[in-house]
Amino acid sequence: MDFSAATFWWVAAGLAVAAELATGTFYLLMMALGLAAAAVAAHLGLPLAGQIVAAAIVGGGATALWHWRRFKQPTTAPARENRDVNLDIGERVHVAKWAADRTTRVTHRGSVWTARLAPGATPTQGEYVVSAVEGNWLVLAPAASSSH
Repeated sequence: MDFSAATFWWVAAGLAVAAELATGTFYLLMMALGLAAAAVAAHLGLPLAGQIVAAAIVGGGATALWHWRRFKQPTTAPARENRDVNLDIGERVHVAKWAADRTTRVTHRGSVWTARLAPGATPTQGEYVVSAVEGNWLVLAPAASSSH
């Protein structure tokens, strides 16, 4: 059985996709695009050097473009401070009194929670916003300075 150059490139692209499925490395899909481009170049009759150049330009370009796109995206907040992960973030609670250790007990969602004051905030009575959830503790920031 004689493999053509295009068949070689298609098999290599398939192996790259299979490796991506096994490892979860998305960059392998970008390299598979380059290998598919080399297969198309082989179908078009380009010499081996042209096929390799097509694979390098498309695969390398797709990888660089994907890396650049991911770099430009805004980073997400850590899970403890991310409202997409924890719906308590941004909710308002009322604090009647702070303990000396900068903790308090607040009623939130029908239960009593232990909360602590966010770093840099002054412990005063009033409205606070949940800025983070650490385990079963709420972290509270003053509502006036909150941007949630």
